[in-house]
Amino acid sequence: MSVRVRFAPSPTGRLHVGGLRTALYNYLFAKHCNGRIILRIEDTDRTRLVENAQENLLNSLSWAGIKFDEGPGIGGEYGPYIQSERLDIYSKYAAELIANGKAYYAFDSAEELAEMRQRQQDDGENPKYARSSMKNQFTLGSEKTQELIAAGASYVVRLNVPAAVDVSFCDVIRGNITVGTNEIDDQILMKSDGFPTYHLANVVDDHLMKITHVIRGEEWLPSTPKHVLLYDGFGWEKPGFAHLPLLLNEKKAKLSKRHGDVAVEDFIQKGYFKEAFVNFIALLGWNPTGNREIYSIGELIEFFNLEKVNKGGAIFDTRKLDWTNSQYMKTTPVGELTGLLAPLLKEKGIDCNSSYIERVIELFRERVRFVHEIPDTASYMFDPPKAYEEKYYIKHWKEDTLQIIRPLIELLRNADEFTYSLTKEYAETQGLKLRDVVHPLRLMITGQSTGAGMFETMEVLGKEECLSRMDSFIERLANSDLKFEAD
Repeated sequence: MSVRVRFAPSPTGRLHVGGLRTALYNYLFAKHCNGRIILRIEDTDRTRLVENAQENLLNSLSWAGIKFDEGPGIGGEYGPYIQSERLDIYSKYAAELIANGKAYYAFDSAEELAEMRQRQQDDGENPKYARSSMKNQFTLGSEKTQELIAAGASYVVRLNVPAAVDVSFCDVIRGNITVGTNEIDDQILMKSDGFPTYHLANVVDDHLMKITHVIRGEEWLPSTPKHVLLYDGFGWEKPGFAHLPLLLNEKKAKLSKRHGDVAVEDFIQKGYFKEAFVNFIALLGWNPTGNREIYSIGELIEFFNLEKVNKGGAIFDTRKLDWTNSQYMKTTPVGELTGLLAPLLKEKGIDCNSSYIERVIELFRERVRFVHEIPDTASYMFDPPKAYEEKYYIKHWKEDTLQIIRPLIELLRNADEFTYSLTKEYAETQGLKLRDVVHPLRLMITGQSTGAGMFETMEVLGKEECLSRMDSFIERLANSDLKFEAD
């Protein structure tokens, strides 16, 4: 049987990084098995819908490069199945369950249910629908039930959980799991507003869409026995199940927005490379080899194996994410980086040609984690320093420094180009160490104590620019006009 999987988010907010991992694992599994992946929007809980959430989900998935293989799309692009557009289907299957005795009508009010739960809590019991003492077709009888329905009474449809039965299923990641029905609630399947709950809608859709493997978050594991009962109630073959471990923060608590950014959109806005972010997310709970951290999407597809996914929660380590991004910063084609950096420079009023931007990127790509860090980290590559690091000046500009540097400046002025060998030879003839001249050069040209290699920096800036900055420094020094900033 051909593998078919689905990603089925609810439009209740922005796409969580955990949701992206679920989508990614479904995608990797489908592509590894030459199967198909479907997108389904589960919007049946109308109280939790968030405006524009579906658009955000689609944009975030598209940014991550996750493409779907079928759906009611337009113009060659596959769109999602929308559960709120399939209500007649769920009503039909709910009626089938009732006819087969696998589900039943219940007429309890919200107040009656609240009182029931309070009684159970007072008695030290876990809240669970008390079928034998509440208003449902078992306690009311078939005739009264039909009278209430005909009179327009509000009702829900509940799952008829059999007594004293073990429900078993196999989870690809967690192995065989068995739960007694005494622990399973008579779950609502159809709400009083005519919308199905997640439990009914996802089972019906997974069957009709011929889903072979349900790959979803660990939070759905307790619901799976209810879904198994539904598959059995319909007489349908069950898919394989795989419940992914939770994502945890660095304190090993469940990753949530209370502890910082958790939406994919947040990381897009921060400038992470798509490839780096997907690479990092893929390794949250799984690694094909254990001795590598950087994989192309093709390699992730080739190596993906659900059985190697860990059971324990995965730490979302932002330091590791930043490191991963820095690795892609080093290897992304310079032309692509230039296309990202040029607009950022333009926003800051910096006008540079592409060739110069490329040379700056090559100089700094191994020193930064993000493209957007370059304008600040390499600020002296775009503008002469307006102020100088005070501690650096105090440490490396002594009483005799000007006497040492002036002859070197003239040598450089008359040379065809700046060279390491010329500077090194000058230092040696003066009985100086190379650092005795390099630090003053860095101070005059960049104003900063750290940066790219000094000679490489001078080469990119060019002879005239470097001489202009050194002359300006000496003139300001003579006029006591140097401005300093704390380093």
